[in-house]
Amino acid sequence: PSIRFLLHAYNELDGVVRSKGYFWLASRPEFAGSWSQAGGIARQGLGGMWWASVPKGRWPEDAESLKFIMSNWIDGIGDARQELVFIGMDMNESELRNRLDSALLTDAEMAEGPQKWRHYSDPVEPWFEE
Repeated sequence: PSIRFLLHAYNELDGVVRSKGYFWLASRPEFAGSWSQAGGIARQGLGGMWWASVPKGRWPEDAESLKFIMSNWIDGIGDARQELVFIGMDMNESELRNRLDSALLTDAEMAEGPQKWRHYSDPVEPWFEE
């Protein structure tokens, strides 16, 4: 599922030494967010578009690329997903998982769809100038 927001302050990541990956933000459903944190420096930004948001005429045509795209495909969502890695020392993994899970949309919120999600509160810095 998509998320309402991502932990955007590294000081909320007790024990995490390094984290990185991609995230799907509900208020920006067609875009992949990029997350990178090392020590006290954390960055987030535009990671690109999910293939589900790219017209099929602009998709790669080679079998290997298509196989990769479809390996992460879920009907109704496409390839949008959370793909984050956390490396730490003395971090409380279950607490971190619970905090991340609490940011996921509920089944009822997922059912509302992108038109509703775009109006959710969005504390993440803009990726484009308005």
